[in-house]
Formats: sequence, C-alpha cells, structure tokens
Amino acid sequence: MTGGVSPLLRRLAADRATGALVRDHGTLYLVDGQVVHAESPVAPGLDVLLAGGSDRRSAARSHGARARRIGAGEREICRLGALFDAAFFALAPGRGPARFRYGAEPRLAGAGRPVPAAAVERETLRRRELLDDVWPYPALDAAPVVPRPAAPGQSVTARGRALLSRADGVRTPAQLAWVLGRPAFHTVLEIRRLAAAGLVETPAPTPDPAPVPPSGAAPTADPPDIALLRRVRDALEAHL
Repeated sequence: MTGGVSPLLRRLAADRATGALVRDHGTLYLVDGQVVHAESPVAPGLDVLLAGGSDRRSAARSHGARARRIGAGEREICRLGALFDAAFFALAPGRGPARFRYGAEPRLAGAGRPVPAAAVERETLRRRELLDDVWPYPALDAAPVVPRPAAPGQSVTARGRALLSRADGVRTPAQLAWVLGRPAFHTVLEIRRLAAAGLVETPAPTPDPAPVPPSGAAPTADPPDIALLRRVRDALEAHL
C-alpha cells in the first residue's frame, strides 16, 4: 500500500492484530488484521442511516425499526457503507498519536464480512482526491453551512435542496448528515459541490500564525522613525 494514510494500520494488518485502532476522529476495529467495524462522532451509525435521520430514529423505533423490514443483503450493503464512511473520518489527519488497544471489541457492530485494511486505505485516498477535485477547500468540511441565494435560472439537485433547506448557518456538515440520515462523506461532498456552484459560502482561509523566533534570538523591533528622531535632535540643539 504505497501512499497510504496510516502506517500503523498497515503494520497491524501485516501482524494480523485484533483490537481497536484509536485516533483523534474515530476508531477502527480489527480482527486478524482486517477491519470489521469503524466508528466516528462525525459519521452517523447504521441505526441512524436505516431510520432516515436522527430526528426520525425514535419514530422508527416506535413503529417498528426499518432494519426489521430489509433483507440481509441490503443490510450488509448499508453496514459496509457505514463502515467506509466512519473509517474515512477516523483516518483523517489528527494532532495526537494513534494508539492500539489489543483485544478491544466494538459494542455496536453487527455480524458481517470483514474488510481488508488495504481496501479501507484505498477508499479513503480515493475519497480525499474526489473532494479536492470537486472544490479544494477543506475548511468547508467542519464549518457551519451558510447558504447563498441561487442565481436566476440556476438549478439545484433534490439532494442539494434538502441540504440547503436545513442549513441554518449554525449546523455543520456532520450535523446535517445526522439530521438527514445520510453518510457524512456524501454530505460533505455535496456541500463542496454546492460551494463550487456558489450556493454555499466558502469560509475564508485561516491566516498562518506569525513565525516564532528561535529560542535565544533577539526580538525584532519596528524600524525607527528617522524623521521623528531628526525633529527631536533639532529641538534639543535649539535649546543648547
């Protein structure tokens, strides 16, 4: 796996390890080096996806969960989609080091086919490239979604209209994904498309912090005001 996203994941796969790979934005669960489950606070879980959104989950439970009405094949497709969705965010670059808890098992994972770690990394890289091809502004992915009015005659897809109707300038893409019961990656991708079309505000880039002088270096000072110094000198000479 050249150009991978997690050297530790590759090493665990080679060692056929079993446990939980914990990162800043989520967790991947492995059995014999293969991914069997993924969780991320960004990505809605399988129950939310099957219910059609967090605001419908309780209603779905009270009227009989949709999961009971779908076949095993459809449920497995949904499970794999949720796995790849959560894995994409779990493998996002983080600030802290990744760690592995040997023997840890997921609480909410259902039975299903394991996924090779190489396939998870390839799909993660493919999705990163797709986002950059659509609109290379990653600041959109975590910022509140601020709609902009459409231009005269500009068309919007049904998926885009559903997102825009719930975007209130406060909800982030992840929050919209949970409300709508959609995979978080697909929500982020659609928001980037809307931003490329001018239908969502693109946040201004955060300026880079000023460079810090190396330890022991003398602090730099503003250049002196030469004209002011000359006036002070002339005034002193006039009183001598």
